[in-house]
Amino acid sequence: MENVMDTLMDWATVYGLKIVGAIAILIIGRIVVGILTGVVRRMMDRSKSDETLTKFVVSLTKIALMTFVFIAALGTLGVQTASFVAIIGAAGLAIGFALQGSLSNFASGVMLIVFRPFKAGDYVEAGGTSGSVEAIQIFNTILKTPDNKKVILPNSMVTGGSITNYSAMEMRRVDMVFGIGYDDDIKKAKATLEKILSEDARVLKDPAITVAVLELADSSVNFAVRPWVKTADYWGVYFDITEKVKVTFDEQGISIPFPQQDVHMHQVTA
Repeated sequence: MENVMDTLMDWATVYGLKIVGAIAILIIGRIVVGILTGVVRRMMDRSKSDETLTKFVVSLTKIALMTFVFIAALGTLGVQTASFVAIIGAAGLAIGFALQGSLSNFASGVMLIVFRPFKAGDYVEAGGTSGSVEAIQIFNTILKTPDNKKVILPNSMVTGGSITNYSAMEMRRVDMVFGIGYDDDIKKAKATLEKILSEDARVLKDPAITVAVLELADSSVNFAVRPWVKTADYWGVYFDITEKVKVTFDEQGISIPFPQQDVHMHQVTA
């Protein structure tokens, strides 16, 4: 009995301090991790980082630091942590290979959130799709098409090609082409087009509008009509000006050529 008690005392003396040390490392480590993750969050908040990215970075930092604290606690207990670290590294490598597509989307998501080529609400063309940006997530970007369809694009597709942001600039140029007949008065047509643009309050004075002969086509004289508008007014001006040109040209007797085909019928006598 005395031998058993002596053995227990020896065990308690040897391992009791180690257990206490390991518990102390876990408690103190958790407190330190909380402080450090708080510092990381405040730094990202000051830099006005996206909330999604902030949460992810804070969570990743917490997991990495707590893993380090846990390994340190095991080392205090006398556990050989070298093999443990090797196992974690091998598992991480295997998971990385298995999720390489997802990791690529994640890396692209971080790039989109950090560099901000577009934001929610912008109308963009990316990944072969055009639409308004609904949300930028870690793995996907969600677009809403003009006909109200929801498109979910993997972030790697978005960053893997060119991105056209139609909402990035305050102004846009509306490019239109209108044709008149060769028998019509070019100067009258040009003055009419300039008058139509000047009467629209949405057309900006600066930069100046452009109305010029673009080409002498096969059946028409084509004018390049290029007013500048605010980005939000682009389609409204495009549709309204197109309609007004047709109505005004009809009133002014200016023709708008359209493709025609003459059919000649020859009667063959038997």
